[in-house]
Amino acid sequence: MAEITATRGNEVEINLEKKQRFGETLIQGFLFLCGAISILTTIGIVYVLGKEALLFFQLDEVSLWAFFSGTQWQPAIGNFGIWPLVMSTLMTSTIAMVVALPLGLATAIYLSEYASHKARSIIKPILEVLAGVPTVVYGFFALTFMTPLLRGVFGEASVSIFNTASAGIVVGILIIPLVSSMSEDALHAVPNSLRQASYGLGATKLETALRVVLPSALSGITAAFVVAISRAIGETMVVAIAAGSGPRNFDNWGALATETSRTPLNPFISAETMTGHIVRISGGDLSYNSVDYNSLFAIGLLLFVITLLLNIVSRRLVARFREVYD
Repeated sequence: MAEITATRGNEVEINLEKKQRFGETLIQGFLFLCGAISILTTIGIVYVLGKEALLFFQLDEVSLWAFFSGTQWQPAIGNFGIWPLVMSTLMTSTIAMVVALPLGLATAIYLSEYASHKARSIIKPILEVLAGVPTVVYGFFALTFMTPLLRGVFGEASVSIFNTASAGIVVGILIIPLVSSMSEDALHAVPNSLRQASYGLGATKLETALRVVLPSALSGITAAFVVAISRAIGETMVVAIAAGSGPRNFDNWGALATETSRTPLNPFISAETMTGHIVRISGGDLSYNSVDYNSLFAIGLLLFVITLLLNIVSRRLVARFREVYD
């Protein structure tokens, strides 16, 4: 802050030296503390997961190769192939993305480019309420509404009561507010001059939205998609309630190409995701330092690595497609 220190004739001498303010120093220290706590918390989580997962892989009956290549997850009898849990997680997340990404992006385009102020004031709170519903409610919604609906469409013989399709669809509904909110913010940040220039060249509102505004906001939309994928992979209660309570083991990788109803890629039969398995096992009577107990941390560490990779990809994509306007 500039300070007038002396006056000499008609000349005014100004002191531009920075003055230390106690309030600003206190705020800066508080913000630094918040950032440090976040970083230390992340380091602590990684340390705990790594420590306990290392105990799991040090067991004589556990093989690192079998963990990443096996197709049977039955720790009680020494089968530690993680792929049944991973494939169920990816299947559920893929179904969720097929539901959430188009609907969320379409909602964002409508709110940003078409909706009136009154419509926005109605739709936005509804989306916020949808995002605030407890996930356990979504789980029972999938079990009592979505599953009967799928069974009515595809037949009770084809769709099990617990299945990954209903869980994935409801997880997609769950993350629609996340996709629409982040995407709408990215679309709204596009300068209005680009829209006016497009209209001046004779483009329609739809052409402007899809060919001008959407590409300009691609970095923010990409970040929204990746965050939504991470949210879907980490979802717990919906899949724990609606997807099933047992891993969908398969004999070998050739089973993926079979035409039987029990194929690992069938979305209409029960399965267990990584998060669902953690909930089910941790809710039982587990003894400390047992195989089942340590396996939970190995699964949690793998989930952390997957989420970390998704965030790295998100940062690369945002940097790749980011547009800077003056």
